[in-house]
Amino acid sequence: MELYQKVKLLTGEYAHIVEIYENGVAYEADIYSKNDGKTRTDTIKHSEIVSLIIEVEKPIAEVR
Repeated sequence: MELYQKVKLLTGEYAHIVEIYENGVAYEADIYSKNDGKTRTDTIKHSEIVSLIIEVEKPIAEVR
């Protein structure tokens, strides 16, 4: 896991890793609530992460 990596949690929410306590064990994350759209910061366990979200950067000329 890397700092600022975007992940999807078991709850269906998305989060960004903002602190690594112990890689593969626990992280501090900014979690984006799917219910009210608010962001909260909380500790999450590695086992709560379903997947890593990989974003692809495209030059603006290719976006239409």
